[in-house]
Amino acid sequence: MSTALVTELGAVPEGFDRHEVEQFLYREARFADECDYDAWEALWTDDALYWVPAGGAEIDPARQVSIIYDNRSRIATRLKQVRTGRRYAAAPPSNLRRLLSNIEFLGGRPNTFGGVDLEVAANFLVLESRARGNQLWGGRTTYRLRRDGAHLRLAYKKVVLVDNDKPIPTMGFLI
Repeated sequence: MSTALVTELGAVPEGFDRHEVEQFLYREARFADECDYDAWEALWTDDALYWVPAGGAEIDPARQVSIIYDNRSRIATRLKQVRTGRRYAAAPPSNLRRLLSNIEFLGGRPNTFGGVDLEVAANFLVLESRARGNQLWGGRTTYRLRRDGAHLRLAYKKVVLVDNDKPIPTMGFLI
């Protein structure tokens, strides 16, 4: 497995207030739910990674297929496609609502800039409503948050779906 995936976590770094972190996570979910792609994209760092593994939580994305494994450039490309309105999987966009719970501060993880990102995890449930009916998606998300001056930014997001070993009929809820 890639060494970036198995680095030990350190102590929770200073300067991360629980209320501020929770509000950031809720805001990120709301931007995704409301298709506010400009605001959602602005949350990411330049070295960001967005990962949705398939077939397990601890796969090696360099050796096994992932549902999404996007660097910052690919995140921007994905959003550019969505903004056209011609992306079949998202036309028309689903009505979405995400619920986050069990938010945990897991620890600090060194980043490539010499700082320490805060690693946070949360359970989620997403209600997706489309013309074909409603779908519930559940799982656990791991976030790495980085302090950028007075603001938090999203450096990493890993979404592990409870049923990621089954076919996924649509990915619109994942952006």
